[in-house]
Amino acid sequence: MHLAIAGFLHESNTFNPLRTDRAAFAAQGLAFGSALLQEWRAAHHEVGGFLESAEHLGFEPVPLVMAWATPSGPVVDAVLDEMTGVIIERLKQQRPDGLLLALHGAMVAESYPDADGEVLCRIRRAMGPGFPIVVTFDLHGNVSERVAEYCTAAVAYRTNPHVDQRECGQRAAALLVRIVHGEIRPTVALAKPPVIVNIMVHDTSQEPLKSLMDETRALEEQPGILAVSLLPGFAYSDVPQMGPAILVVTDGQPELARQTAQVLADRLWERRAQLVRQLPDAATAVTQARTAKRLPVILVDTGDNVGGGSAADGTVLLAEMLKQGATDGVVCLYDPEEAQRCAAAGISAEIRLKIGGKVDRLHGEPMAVTGRVKVLHDGTYLEPEVRHGGKRLNHMGLTALVELPGNNLLVLNSLRHPPFSLGQLTCLGIQPKQQRILVVKAAIAYKAAYAPVGGTSIEVDTPGVTAVNPERFAYRHIRRPMFPLV
Repeated sequence: MHLAIAGFLHESNTFNPLRTDRAAFAAQGLAFGSALLQEWRAAHHEVGGFLESAEHLGFEPVPLVMAWATPSGPVVDAVLDEMTGVIIERLKQQRPDGLLLALHGAMVAESYPDADGEVLCRIRRAMGPGFPIVVTFDLHGNVSERVAEYCTAAVAYRTNPHVDQRECGQRAAALLVRIVHGEIRPTVALAKPPVIVNIMVHDTSQEPLKSLMDETRALEEQPGILAVSLLPGFAYSDVPQMGPAILVVTDGQPELARQTAQVLADRLWERRAQLVRQLPDAATAVTQARTAKRLPVILVDTGDNVGGGSAADGTVLLAEMLKQGATDGVVCLYDPEEAQRCAAAGISAEIRLKIGGKVDRLHGEPMAVTGRVKVLHDGTYLEPEVRHGGKRLNHMGLTALVELPGNNLLVLNSLRHPPFSLGQLTCLGIQPKQQRILVVKAAIAYKAAYAPVGGTSIEVDTPGVTAVNPERFAYRHIRRPMFPLV
């Protein structure tokens, strides 16, 4: 048995003015053919799960392409055309028995609001109605009816932070092998309750999602049900399919799939009052951090959540920290121009910088600071542990560590980089436990890496394209009514 393996993943924030081009994928993860095996076999990612399953399920993996880019604005059409074209061309050449396809579920392209659905539609048209396609989705996918129509079966992550990605790939592979052997004939149902699940309640180890995720696992034990997935969705895409989704796969029982999906959708709707969150502003949060006893304090910059597609150069928290005289803090910013200036100045150089606020002014104004260059680094590091996102090899680009007044540390990255790993700091010689304040530009994903070293966590309502309150956004294309907007 030969099963093709491919991935094309992007979480697209339509409020971000930046477009995600081919260079963005090449900078983070773009592997064709056998290069996919080398880069992703050991990754704690669904593609790693696909490849591990080949060994114990007895199929030959046929690697096609794996493309991943840091969340940002919509993907340019040319990249969607190229990646989908590569998948289809190689499927026709190799003629495998089926396809394991890793998608995100919240990818938007310039001309395709439902880019994941478009990818599946093109593959289905090219390969015919009988070709088995099993898809994996990120828990933040905005799954559409087209997705449910064109895939043979689908499963999604069950954890946030995403620490079950490899296991998700294994579940998908097991389904595809049974399909190819003729043991099961999947039917897929989708339900989409009209509610926005605030990203700050997406921690699946806590209520209100914990018990719902437990219920999805229990439902899978029922006769005839092959897979149940609950996706809270991604609120930062202004597209018709935005919002949570329940995907149910049954063995030839479409009515059971429909009823089961609706039961979970009703459960989510019943808990809608628990799906909102109010947070302190930057001034209040920094004041709390300065007096906290359990250190280090993690300040969560929700409005500049890099893993949600933000600018990564927001200055609101740094400005407030310096204004209040906070000490021993660490802040990471995307600023390739100033990182290059630090490199030109050299180690130990005193330098005046104008940092942040360059992608847009939604995340704070540019700041003038003076500091000393402590470290220069190529920005590449390995993460051996299971972390959100599943990547082992990480790239920040040229990175400079600058010491600011008050023993505060400023990390300047040349590539937008989410705080999924402590390696972002430790590769520069920073010891997180020795700091008073650690600023993470995140929502929930940082917890897998930072929770073990953090003493106090303060989530902050900061401005930006990932702001915690959905009422800040001018949605034009989503379904209505949607709670809590209406």
